[in-house]
Amino acid sequence: MNVLFTGIIEELGKVKQVVSGDAWGQIEITGEKVLEGTRLGDSIAVNGVCLTVTRIQGKSFTADVMAETMRRSNLGSLKLGDMVNLERAMAADGRFGGHMVSGHIDGTGVICKMNQEGNAVWVTVDAPEDIMRLIVEKGSIAIDGISLTVAKEAAGAFQVSIIPHTGEETTLLKKKAGDVVNLENDIVGKYVDKLIRNEQEEEKSQGLTLDFLKQHGF
Repeated sequence: MNVLFTGIIEELGKVKQVVSGDAWGQIEITGEKVLEGTRLGDSIAVNGVCLTVTRIQGKSFTADVMAETMRRSNLGSLKLGDMVNLERAMAADGRFGGHMVSGHIDGTGVICKMNQEGNAVWVTVDAPEDIMRLIVEKGSIAIDGISLTVAKEAAGAFQVSIIPHTGEETTLLKKKAGDVVNLENDIVGKYVDKLIRNEQEEEKSQGLTLDFLKQHGF
């Protein structure tokens, strides 16, 4: 079952226990608001990663983490006491305050610098080419599950501006240069990119390309 998140963090949780094996992991996280109405099998985004609740005990929940998730996100580096961003899956009748976030991480980036400007903080994130290719200025990006607007983008990096409220309600400004963050590109951009790539592949297979059309006066 596919679920959606909004990227509006509901609360900060604390890592209570981490168990990991060669190809799997299990994490226990404290929480209060996200456990309201939550049942076994429900989805909670942890630092932007969609996880399934496998156990609820008091004011904490446990979720299994697949090896692929450990490789593609920063969950594998979490340790006891670390703070994480938490959000329940969006309810069908809920308000949509952020942007569509699937909870499927595209990869990770690295915070390279943080600069204060007035009451806001500019955060610069280095990201791999496959993620940067889908980033546009004023477009959406989820960083550790936080719905943010790309303020600037350049070769190999992008910037977001964090207002005080976002800084207080999430983990982002508690990080420092060199920290790894989870990144999820805008899902609409990914679908558009896939469509264009499919069309280009079809044109190539038919021997018809944009270069061919230009060369022949079209």
